[in-house]
Amino acid sequence: MLEVALKLLKEFANHSYKAYIVGGFVRDHLLGIESNDIDIATDATPKEIKEIFADSCLPNEDYGSVTIIFSGVRFEITTFRKEITYVFNRKPIEIQYISDLKEDLLRRDFTINTICMDINGKIVDYLNGQEDLDKRIIRTVGNSDEKFFEDSLRILRAVRFATILDFSLCDEVREAIIKNKHLLKGLSYYRKKMELDKIFTSPNYKNGIKLLIELGLDKELEISNLEKVLDSDTISLIGIWSMLEYPDKYPFQKNETELISNVRRTIPLNNLDPMTLYRYGLYVNSVAGEIKKQDIRIITETYNNLPIKGRNEIQITTQKIMNLLRRKPGKYLTDIYDEIEREILYRRLDNNEDAISTYIVSKFGKGDVL
Repeated sequence: MLEVALKLLKEFANHSYKAYIVGGFVRDHLLGIESNDIDIATDATPKEIKEIFADSCLPNEDYGSVTIIFSGVRFEITTFRKEITYVFNRKPIEIQYISDLKEDLLRRDFTINTICMDINGKIVDYLNGQEDLDKRIIRTVGNSDEKFFEDSLRILRAVRFATILDFSLCDEVREAIIKNKHLLKGLSYYRKKMELDKIFTSPNYKNGIKLLIELGLDKELEISNLEKVLDSDTISLIGIWSMLEYPDKYPFQKNETELISNVRRTIPLNNLDPMTLYRYGLYVNSVAGEIKKQDIRIITETYNNLPIKGRNEIQITTQKIMNLLRRKPGKYLTDIYDEIEREILYRRLDNNEDAISTYIVSKFGKGDVL
């Protein structure tokens, strides 16, 4: 990835433009963290970039951002700029293209995200980001109050970077977050969830949750029960959300909503019970088991030993049942399958056609099922 990115910088240089790798990739590179997301900053305008790379697309030309595919790798390229006016504590609506890299870096959020790499792979660090990397602290570029007022998402980003990198918030950032946390009310629930998902999926998620609680962000985010999550040693993202209370405005995907709902249903149940395992599946029962601090290996082993894992595995057809009972299709078939399923799961009935046929005739052949 780095090799390709440096070739891309040379392509800009061949057309008399300056370009640098900037932000997260350089930060992670210096920390020894593998990253595949590379952002490029350049003094070329979107129109000029388009002239160099004919297949580039302009997802937000007004914002000075261009996406290109170079040697099979996707790059986000941003023109050096000043952000003049922000609205709703979130988005710049007026920008000005500039030619100076340092001035461009001043608009960015945190010093650790301002470190650049030039065409020769050398580090360019105008704002002492490497010093903060060494100190393992999160510090804003310039006044923290102003940065959070401009864009309230930076409050959650600060917590996210502190969590993922296992860094501390500097005193100024911590105080500014507490002072400006009310601004999160105006942030979209989509953005809130994106940042929270990244915090919750970090190996250091407990540190992130502690920060959310200490800074009082849980109240601004309208989330309850974060303290319950701190009691868990290891837990999945779905498990964390299953333990929390939050407004319906948080935009979960349909499958996420179903999983969370099912996990909550199974928490009060016995996750080793064959019917519970069969009905809700291994993943849901494992997540519920995580929350209750059960041995997931035992849950997995019990699930794997179920005699059937789906109704399609029952060794008798609907037609065979109708023939045995000499009846037409009807709701009684569902009732029969429900009972056969249960008997097989609790190993009171062998899952083979002869045994099932005998059971059906003896149990339902005398008009027991309507």
